[in-house]
Amino acid sequence: MASTDVTRQLDTNVRPLSMSGHVGFDSLPDQLVSRSTGQGFCFNILCIGETGIGKSTLMDTLFNTNFENSESTHFEPKVKLRAQTYQLQESNVQLKLTVVNTVGFGDQMNKEDSYQHVVNYIDAQFESYLQEELKIKRSLHNYHDTRIHACLYFIAPTGHSLKSLDLVTMKKLDSKVNIIPVIAKADTISKSELHKFKIKIMSELVSNGVQIYQFPIDDENVAKINTTMNSHLPFAVVGSTEEVKIGNKMVKARQYPWGVVQVENESHCDFVKLREMLICVNMEDLREQTHTRHYELYRRCKLEEMGFTDTDAENKPVSLQETYETKRQEFLFELQKREEEMRQMFVQRVKEKETELKDAERELQGKFEHLKRLHQEERMKLDEKKTMLEDEMSGFSKRKIAAELLQAQAFTGSMNIKKDKDRKNSGFM
Repeated sequence: MASTDVTRQLDTNVRPLSMSGHVGFDSLPDQLVSRSTGQGFCFNILCIGETGIGKSTLMDTLFNTNFENSESTHFEPKVKLRAQTYQLQESNVQLKLTVVNTVGFGDQMNKEDSYQHVVNYIDAQFESYLQEELKIKRSLHNYHDTRIHACLYFIAPTGHSLKSLDLVTMKKLDSKVNIIPVIAKADTISKSELHKFKIKIMSELVSNGVQIYQFPIDDENVAKINTTMNSHLPFAVVGSTEEVKIGNKMVKARQYPWGVVQVENESHCDFVKLREMLICVNMEDLREQTHTRHYELYRRCKLEEMGFTDTDAENKPVSLQETYETKRQEFLFELQKREEEMRQMFVQRVKEKETELKDAERELQGKFEHLKRLHQEERMKLDEKKTMLEDEMSGFSKRKIAAELLQAQAFTGSMNIKKDKDRKNSGFM
């Protein structure tokens, strides 16, 4: 509000003047076109839809080329986002196109978190751009902008109503990306059913508060066509890269046993309407909306989370330096507070550890004393057994010596008796 007042005040202070001759700044638009053409453009498309619904085929048909796409299965454990960047050229205009495909979307039994991977990817691209923007030395002029400019949401041609997953996903994404809903494989449903299905889809989107991308009508050059095309949403599309001969010319079509569906025939499907609105008329508006609306919302929320504001409590402008100093003081105060808390916690834990170690020491000391007493008792018992054993050994030695002495005496006596007998016998002889 304050910036609007300042702008109005500046406008009132501007005084128009007339020039007496040609100056040359009327060539500024030509300079801008020449510079933009030389730098080239980038455009990023996110395709959301179930596996096999025709996302890759429609991209090939839209840009009249054959992108390198690998087939996906229905057995992915989680949703993966596969981004592929291509360099395209038409006339002298260079376009760096990034196509992001949601692999495995809606194939899991538990579909509650299917959209979260998509939200995280979009936020990651915003964050990458914000980090580059906040650098001291920026290089945004050659930065590869990966922010999603358009989200083609592929709706299965059931003819009944939107699935819960579709409503939840679009509700989560409508504030982050320009959503353009398309009914895929529209040749599988009759025209009357298709008309009712379109009305049902738009009614459900409105009743659930889902905001899809509306083609701008503020520019008088495209207001009429955009107003008409807004009434045709969601576009019912058919994609095909195969060419079929119709009359004397080859056209992109799908051949069936019952007939041919021409991709670029507006009475057959809305493919031409989608291509005109997405590429030929509103591509720059999609890029601008991404930057001025969705990215600005993300940037504002991020900076507010960091504590940056434009005005203070009294609704006065606040400079970035003041906000920085305030946040710096708050950070230093919080840092000191945390340091004090950590110091007190450290002291408390040291005391608790000391008490625990002292208790453990007392417990070990008690065990040591108990083991020491047991050791002393065992030693005393061993000493007693040793004394008894030594006494027994001493008695045994004495008995052994006495027995040996008696044996020696008996042997000596027997020898003497034998000698006496020998003498007697010799005396008789």
